Amino acid sequence: MRVAMYYSSHDVRLEKMPKPEIGRGEVLVRVQASGICGSDLLEWYRVHKAPLVLGHEIAGVVVAVGEGVDSCRVGDRVSAAHHVPCGSCHYCSAGHDTVCDTLRSTSFDPGGFAECLRLAPINADQGVFVLPDDLSFEEATFIEPLACVMRGQRLGRLRPGGNVLVIGSGVAGLLHVQLARASGARCIVATDIVEGRLEAARRFGADAVVHADDYCADRLREVADGRLADFVVICSGATSAIAQALQSVERGGTVLFFAPAEPGVAIPTTVNELFWRNEITLTSSYGAGPDDCASALELIRDGTIHVQEMITHRLGLAETGLGFQLVARAQDCLKVIIEPQR
Repeated sequence: MRVAMYYSSHDVRLEKMPKPEIGRGEVLVRVQASGICGSDLLEWYRVHKAPLVLGHEIAGVVVAVGEGVDSCRVGDRVSAAHHVPCGSCHYCSAGHDTVCDTLRSTSFDPGGFAECLRLAPINADQGVFVLPDDLSFEEATFIEPLACVMRGQRLGRLRPGGNVLVIGSGVAGLLHVQLARASGARCIVATDIVEGRLEAARRFGADAVVHADDYCADRLREVADGRLADFVVICSGATSAIAQALQSVERGGTVLFFAPAEPGVAIPTTVNELFWRNEITLTSSYGAGPDDCASALELIRDGTIHVQEMITHRLGLAETGLGFQLVARAQDCLKVIIEPQR
């Protein structure tokens, strides 16, 4: 079968490898759509594992099931989670299933940028989501990223009636804007360095947008009735985004570190300046669990979260490298979908 083999963000090659064989409890999926995630471009995180097949935002059709599989049948249209937790360890029991050792050791074989992939028994058992007929493969690729956003806002305890600042208006930022609006945020402000993304943030529900180069806390006060943000979510890896977030959080507010920074980046603050008397919470989230994915599917299906309009490019498997370039440039693209059967 054909795969898009990752060697670096600037070197993605169309290659061939054997189609995975499945055993007991396993599932073979023919991938119909696979989204490129911003994390796919993090070379400091990926390149030491190369060569490998990336792609974790997938949807497809079940073409084979092993003995004992009851989560799906041949012919089912499905999405699937690449990471799944054990459900019983210390971390899972404490509600932190995305730091579970099992979750961090599970994945697709080989990855979503391939014509087919194999789901191991634990993925097949806990991480398969049969798609309703009215949900397209393209829309289903947003289940995993929306699930991550839902988890972040839940852990950050976003509350109705507050001001929200979203720093970075890529796909994750736009999903945060939409979810915050659906959750009853009073005022949502979004920033970015790309004008097209600022326009998208306004379309998807931001009350105001500010170019990141022009942003300061006073700009936030101007559009948020004199107050700072009760909930700040960092969807940009830029170091400046962290400083802006810490300057923009209201007393009693929360800063959610959603996007990773470059290795070694430190938080530019002092304990007294940020915490003493102000009761500021700094928190983070990583990934999503199966329950988050199931909930995300329903929000997309019922139209609470609109995703179809975020898709700007649809490319064949041989064009995966071009897709990486488009995402890296970020000028005229939001979501790039790879269609491995093309």
